[in-house]
Order: sequence, then C-alpha cells, then structure tokens
Amino acid sequence: MGTKKRILDEALTLFAEKGYANVFVAEIADAVGIKAPSLYKHYKSKRDIFQAILDEMKQSYDNQASALHMNGNNAAADAELFASVSEDRLVQMGMGLFMYFLHDPYAQKFRKMLTIEQFHNAELSGLFTKQYADDPLSYQSAMFALLGANGMLIEQDADVMALQFYAPIFMLLTMCDREPPREAELTGLLERHIRQFSRIYSLGEKM
Repeated sequence: MGTKKRILDEALTLFAEKGYANVFVAEIADAVGIKAPSLYKHYKSKRDIFQAILDEMKQSYDNQASALHMNGNNAAADAELFASVSEDRLVQMGMGLFMYFLHDPYAQKFRKMLTIEQFHNAELSGLFTKQYADDPLSYQSAMFALLGANGMLIEQDADVMALQFYAPIFMLLTMCDREPPREAELTGLLERHIRQFSRIYSLGEKM
C-alpha cells in the first residue's frame, strides 16, 4: 500500500475513534510511521486529507453501484433498470448495497466519525444529513416518482414512499453498527422489508 493511501486509512481510523476535531496532523503522521513534514508532501492539511477521503469514498461507492449494474446516483439513469427488475434481483441489489455500507472500511469508519461529530461540528452535521438522509431520500423519491408516472408501480406520494423504504434500512444499518452479533437477524429482517415493500407497491412482480 502506498504512503498516500496509508495516510488516508490511518486518518480515517483516528477520525472514527476520536472525532475529526480531536485529531491532529502529527498524530496521523505518527500512525503512518512518518514525520509530519513528510505527510505534507502528500497532503497540504488535515482538510486536504478529509477531502481525499471523501473522493475515495465516492469512487468506492460508484464502483460498488457499477458492480450491481446501476448508476446509484442518478435516478433517471436507473429508472429503466428498476422498471424491469425482479423481486429477487431487487433484494440482491438492496442487500448488496447494505452490506457494502455496513462492511466497507471507509464507509463504516466515516459513518462512525460523522455520528460522533454531528452534535459538535455544524459542517459535519450537515454532511451527515446530506450523506445519510437528503441524498438517498432524494434519489429514491425521484425513482419512485418516475416509476409511478410510467405505470410501473402504484402511484403514491413519492417522498413518503422514499421515507417508508429508506428509514428502516438506515435504522437496521445503525443497529448492526451497534450490535454486530445481530447482523444475521437484522439482515434477514431487511430482506423481508424489501420484499414486502416491493409487493405493496407492485415492484418486482416479474419472477
């Protein structure tokens, strides 16, 4: 692993353990096993490291979405895929993304860091809301609106549908974070949630 990647990994580990505000560049350098001046050859500041972590996470998510043959960010680009997906495939995709967010080291540690910082740092609080509420709800609301308009599901309030679909998923994710031994139980509940939601709104009728 290259030094630049090690810096990001160690920085995010420290951010997740202590909170972003309580970590200093010298600590990151120590964790990597280099001196602070050497770290500055790769990143200008702690903020620069943080932005690089965000970029790394976005690329990782895009790769995961691509592996599931979806865009993951643009509802219009994914509408055709979800219009024809089977219930089993819908479960597979939902579970795949859930397990990615649960177990990917960057996604896991980043979520922990923002959970710690959301009550102390206004900027990171806003990022927490954007990352785990506004963006997924906006994407799913747009998706449900498109599918409803095209007659692919029972047309209802798309914003409420997004909330109904996403809120249990985020709750189960945070429960898995707190209680890892319950993962099998909670992911089983997640599968049942996706299947029931699908049947209620007539998604994934093709078998």
